[in-house]
Amino acid sequence: MENWPIFAIGFLAQLLFSARLISQWFLSEKSKKVETPVLFWKLSLLASILLFTYGYLREDLAIMLGQFLIYGIYWRNLNLMGEWHKRNIFFKILVVAFPFGIAAYIWFFGTLSWRDLFKTENISGWLIALGILAQIIYTSRFFYQWYHSEKTQESSLPMGFWVLSLFGSALLFTYGIFREDPVLIAAHFFGAIIYMRDMYLLKKSDAQVGEKFEA
Repeated sequence: MENWPIFAIGFLAQLLFSARLISQWFLSEKSKKVETPVLFWKLSLLASILLFTYGYLREDLAIMLGQFLIYGIYWRNLNLMGEWHKRNIFFKILVVAFPFGIAAYIWFFGTLSWRDLFKTENISGWLIALGILAQIIYTSRFFYQWYHSEKTQESSLPMGFWVLSLFGSALLFTYGIFREDPVLIAAHFFGAIIYMRDMYLLKKSDAQVGEKFEA
């Protein structure tokens, strides 16, 4: 129970991630096609800050790596939607200052080293490999989404995004079980349900577009 403040940070981060998915899900259900609200990217940035902090406190390289890789993509999507300049100054300062602040803290005050993250006394080597592989696959969905959005100059969530989300989430759920991490287990169990629903909505929407085109 002495780790409850750390788990509280993790659950708060996942609560924000869940809120972004639920907002996206409700909007998609309402329009009967996959939509991407501005709130999705705002919550992503805030949740990423908390989850990176949680990963650092848990000495979990997989979690830290995932948030480090996609933080800038969240910010870029707000730009593509023309929403970054509309955000208030406090939100902008938090988003921009956090990467520099956490880097400075780790460099000058942090006690966690790269060697600590790979210590097999804390976590077995194969489990570290599984966590990193799962996080790379799960994170790659946003690189695919970024490429697709830059190509169309419109922030959207294509089918490939949801396929990678579902596959990566399944691996992270497995990793969470072996890691005995309630934050990862809860997040990726419920997230998978929404991923499958969005895949269905997107496939149904594409089929309707195809039928109209043929007509």
